[in-house]
Amino acid sequence: MNEMHTPFYPAEILLPEKEIAPETWACIACDQYTSQPEYWEKTESVVGDRPSTLRLMLPEVDLDRSEERIPAIHGAMASYLEQGLLVPAVKNGFVLCRRETPSGSRLGLVGTVDLEQYDFTPGSRPLVRPTEKTIEERLPPRLKIRRGAPLELSHILILIDDPERTVLEPLAEKAHSLRKLYDFDLMQGGGHLTGYAVEDAADLLRTEAALSALRDRQGEDPMLLAVGDGNHSLATAKAYWNEIRETLSEAERKTHPARFALCEVENIHDEALRFEPIHRLITGTTPEELYDCWERYAEVRGMGLAEEGEGHTFQMAIRKDEYPVVVKNPEGAIPCETIQLFLDDFLQNHPKAKIDFIHGDQSLRKLAQQKDAVGFLLPQIDKHTFFESVKLLGVLPRKTFSMGEADEKRFYMECKKI
Repeated sequence: MNEMHTPFYPAEILLPEKEIAPETWACIACDQYTSQPEYWEKTESVVGDRPSTLRLMLPEVDLDRSEERIPAIHGAMASYLEQGLLVPAVKNGFVLCRRETPSGSRLGLVGTVDLEQYDFTPGSRPLVRPTEKTIEERLPPRLKIRRGAPLELSHILILIDDPERTVLEPLAEKAHSLRKLYDFDLMQGGGHLTGYAVEDAADLLRTEAALSALRDRQGEDPMLLAVGDGNHSLATAKAYWNEIRETLSEAERKTHPARFALCEVENIHDEALRFEPIHRLITGTTPEELYDCWERYAEVRGMGLAEEGEGHTFQMAIRKDEYPVVVKNPEGAIPCETIQLFLDDFLQNHPKAKIDFIHGDQSLRKLAQQKDAVGFLLPQIDKHTFFESVKLLGVLPRKTFSMGEADEKRFYMECKKI
């Protein structure tokens, strides 16, 4: 591996061998459609018995089956490698990928992040930072998968704040001269995905120089890379690296593959990269009970609920209707924090109630039509002030935002040995 001076490194990247259909190989991120098991049932039907990333990851809709699924995941990884179904597509480089979605054509660069330059500890200020609080109780199931796994595949999307478009876009301008790796339609309306190998030494050096210049322009407190999607996946990779690094020599630590986590870097200023709020769905309660508790909670803390005025504004979705609610004198720095503080309190005092985090306005509206369900539509996110907000707050409240609708999330395609 080349010595670089930024946290983003080229790597040996594996792809399925040419006889494997990419249309059934690539599957959407495991944390999507958690309230819509029919999506995953359809995926099972589409994939059948073909080689697929569906066999290499655990959809969160099946977390309660993790004990039986994890050995099967490890077995499939080992089997795919033994059979030669995964081959090095890029020996020491990146994959430039273009994703066609309803929001437009989105550009990304797949490589690896140096976990020595990332930290999710509150108060730390490394070059690579989480954007939401890491809930450490969520790491053990993910760690069980990573321990003993010979491969990683990633849905981690990492953002750069590059308004001058100096890092990714120059590579896209020369895509016609790069070796094409894949070009196909993603399943279940996921759009189209095209990938190119970036392996020429001059391209690697130019990319490093552009990232270095981007870091230097940020001054004394640079945050070069911000985790946009997959915060807990990257935290899991870090936790696993912390487990094994002390067993290695100093020389081994420099190049051990588990030190480097697979991810895709995207420019936050890409027009096709939409920032969407992640909505809240509460089930196991009635709208009346929840709203009464919200009023009491707000009053005790010097807040107030109204239909209009200044404050943090939400839409409550109940059956087929929506009602505006303004929280006056909100306790949170941003709307997501205000609503989540209340919901955490409500759930603690109402053990039969449950929360789900929903991507997409229409998905939330549909789910809110269930009996004993209440939906909260959160306001839009301003991505142009995103980096400054993360620097100011340290991390955003969990599940603050999503990069696009559910069907625009990253599909698993590339793999790397760990």
